[in-house]
Amino acid sequence: MTDPAPSLAELDSALRDASSGIGAGELHGSLTGYLCAGGSAGARDWLRALELDDPGTLPDRLAGLLYEDCRRQLDDPDFGFQPLLPGDDAPLAERAEALVAWCRGFLGGAGLAGIGGRPLSEDADEILRDFAGIAASRFDVDGDEEDEAALAEIQEFVRIGVLLLQRELSSAAMPRSSRLH
Repeated sequence: MTDPAPSLAELDSALRDASSGIGAGELHGSLTGYLCAGGSAGARDWLRALELDDPGTLPDRLAGLLYEDCRRQLDDPDFGFQPLLPGDDAPLAERAEALVAWCRGFLGGAGLAGIGGRPLSEDADEILRDFAGIAASRFDVDGDEEDEAALAEIQEFVRIGVLLLQRELSSAAMPRSSRLH
């Protein structure tokens, strides 16, 4: 049995203690983008690959658990991937800001893994452009039901976008003889 994935609060606390300047959501986005784009550093080396390897940025145990959980979610045949974001009990503005940071991290991680040098489908390009738009956004939220629904829709778009990118990029990395036709 594997250890449970670190919680958002546990990661945020460790990152704050290390004065890392990055939050748990952005870190998870960076790791997700890196893995989706074919980043090959393992559970121990991914922080270095993402240029986040200052001593003490994240304890090895947490870094390893986060890596393994993210990898497992991305490979889940039942599409169980979920961006690591605050829950519905957090204030709406906090959740919106976390989604912006998560997308910013995703784009940075994907860039460090070399996604910019790959030919992508129009759909993948559009998803990345949309993620960039989210990453550059400043949400003005009132906290009403309409805003709640809009944020939930954007979060689901991001979740599905990650899965589509993962599928496209992982099939592009397969040798031709391994692909299903």
